[in-house]
Amino acid sequence: MKKGQRISSSGWLGLGLKTLTPGELDDIHGATLKTLHYSGMKVFSQRALEIFADGGADVDFKNLMVRIPPYMIEEAIDSAPSCIILAGRDPENDVFVGGKRVHFTTFGAGCRFMDTHTGKVAPSTKSDIELSALVCDAMDSVDIFTSPMVATDMPVETAGLHEAEAFLLNTSKHCQHDRLCDGMEARFFFEMASTIAGGPEKLRERPIVSTMVCPSSPLQLHKGTAEIIMESADAGVPVNILSMVMAGATAPVTLAGTLVVHNAEVLGGLALHQLTNRGAPVIYGSSSTIFDMNCITAPVGAPELGMIGAAAAQLANFYLLPSYVGGT
Repeated sequence: MKKGQRISSSGWLGLGLKTLTPGELDDIHGATLKTLHYSGMKVFSQRALEIFADGGADVDFKNLMVRIPPYMIEEAIDSAPSCIILAGRDPENDVFVGGKRVHFTTFGAGCRFMDTHTGKVAPSTKSDIELSALVCDAMDSVDIFTSPMVATDMPVETAGLHEAEAFLLNTSKHCQHDRLCDGMEARFFFEMASTIAGGPEKLRERPIVSTMVCPSSPLQLHKGTAEIIMESADAGVPVNILSMVMAGATAPVTLAGTLVVHNAEVLGGLALHQLTNRGAPVIYGSSSTIFDMNCITAPVGAPELGMIGAAAAQLANFYLLPSYVGGT
């Protein structure tokens, strides 16, 4: 099992960065609870709306709005595990995630690929994903595989499953899928993983796969996103709830305001996840950045992404949740 290196922001026993003070963490948490309670989230899944309503949220079924009282958020935080195992097909590649341990993963998903031999750029294919999985399997620096490319040569309706076949057959490391479209595709993906693991219960005991979903900013859980969160909870497969807000576009221009919207999206998804299955494994995710108003882009290489990512990891530690932060 790979336990990962440790970082520390208290006592400076290792590499550490204190982005937020304890008081600022409390302020962001309080503003997040207020946002979810009074502004709420728009949720486009009927099953999710019913789960929220049964759990005690104020649900407007006509307008698809869910207002979540603070106690529900804090109960969800308390019931989520603080440490989880992201298992590999080879137990030597198991990854222990939680606390201040650090691991590294590939990230996706690009739709064009440069051939290193010819220099030509072309749409990425399923075979490119197979090769990338083989390369990452051989790299000691990569602990978790997320497909860095998409299979543009496969039908859109089933591309996520073709991508899963490509990487599941070509790496012994944990695989996180960030390209599933809805609950049905998630169930098929879990069935593929169960076949490898030895059945659904074996997959629950040693989850060799996980999923990643992104709320639609600001403060929306679309149907497919909500379905994948619920299916992952039902299967006991870890889900990475990763916000991608853009400061100045889908969130306030200030970093503090951005963190509140970011935190609300992750914790709103966490509430749905834990209401579906208390104690199911979940990851607090971030790939939030700024909006470049001159170029109309979301620069992943911006220094603000690193600042937001460091703050997001600190918030995850504040909640005792495993974290995942995207960057360059």
